[in-house]
Amino acid sequence: MASISDIITFLQSIAPYELQEDYDNSGLIVGKPSTIVKGVLFSLDSTEAIVDEAIALGANLILAHHPIVFKGLKRFNEANYVEKTVIKAIKNDIAILSIHTNLDNVMGGVNSMIADKLGLVSRAILQEKKGYENIGAGIVGTLESPLKIIDFVDMVKDKMEIKTMKSTHWCHEYIDRVAVCGGSGSFLLNAAKKSGAQVYISADFKYHEYFDAENDLIILDIGHYESEKFTIDLLYALISKKFTNFAAHYTKIDTNPVKYI
Repeated sequence: MASISDIITFLQSIAPYELQEDYDNSGLIVGKPSTIVKGVLFSLDSTEAIVDEAIALGANLILAHHPIVFKGLKRFNEANYVEKTVIKAIKNDIAILSIHTNLDNVMGGVNSMIADKLGLVSRAILQEKKGYENIGAGIVGTLESPLKIIDFVDMVKDKMEIKTMKSTHWCHEYIDRVAVCGGSGSFLLNAAKKSGAQVYISADFKYHEYFDAENDLIILDIGHYESEKFTIDLLYALISKKFTNFAAHYTKIDTNPVKYI
């Protein structure tokens, strides 16, 4: 029988909480560490619909990439989706555990999933975390063989399972060095430029930040959810391989709040 504490200990061996960013809130957000796990539901986000799905499946733990709570809650009166989700989880004895920027900052984590999808080799951390080696934000790597930019973009769409993206001017005809960062990655743009990458794949760039590419590289903004959705596969694989005494469920709910019309 495995407890939530056992799962936390295992996840910490892969991506310790100390590696998360100061603003983050990875860890057990709802529930008790001593609770015996009956089933786990893996998702990118925690929402009311995800809690309902966990209830229907008989899972008493949601393991999500994004923390449902980032800052202090002063009231619990269902004023927003965060409060509603937390209240529903507590009422139904559903624990919520998150592993966020600590998983972003390790090799074999979120960014490695993107690199795997794109077939990047000779990988390195894009911007190392102060005081650490081979730990930090983003990954830069090379393709096995250079691709024309149009072929590279088509490959990204295929491998990342997307139909659309935002892009800056195609200032390079061929691509062989690629920088990636799942989620909001505009803060790594200068690091991507210094890495020698011809293209930087991430999400959530603001309008004026696209100008900062300055024809040094191509920004491909593929969307926040789209860049991180394979984290669900990663967490499912890690937990399923380590623990075999409870059911593991891959969410069937698309929690992406952004729709393309």
